[in-house]
Amino acid sequence: MKALIQRVSEASVTVDGRIISSIDKGLLVLLGIHHDDKDEHIDWLTSKIINLRIFEDNEGKMNLSLNDINGEILLVSQFTLYANCDRGRRPDFIQSAKPDFANDMYERFAKKLKSIGIPVKLGIFGADMKVALINDGPVTIMLEK
Repeated sequence: MKALIQRVSEASVTVDGRIISSIDKGLLVLLGIHHDDKDEHIDWLTSKIINLRIFEDNEGKMNLSLNDINGEILLVSQFTLYANCDRGRRPDFIQSAKPDFANDMYERFAKKLKSIGIPVKLGIFGADMKVALINDGPVTIMLEK
């Protein structure tokens, strides 16, 4: 499981010209599901994401977590995080999970975040989404479990 995390001052997802989800200060999380992912990967990654101290405190130091700032998460499925570009010019996605399994893990990931009190907004799994964001910093971090 991979998560590309971007600290944002705002972010949104548009499908068919209509904004379906948006957040203010928080994290845009692009989530890639590997075909071998398990529940313990969800547990580790959700804990890591909400406890990363990547928000600035009053002294301008990255010292606060998502919990500390009462931030939100915009969670978007992103199978292309498992793109393999080693050979040729067109990536393969052999390591990406099949859609049914990936959607199940994506929904379980969101449910886990919500169960620990994190406000979560979602993209639409498998849809052609347009993601807009204002990356604050910029701060972008890749996590993998």
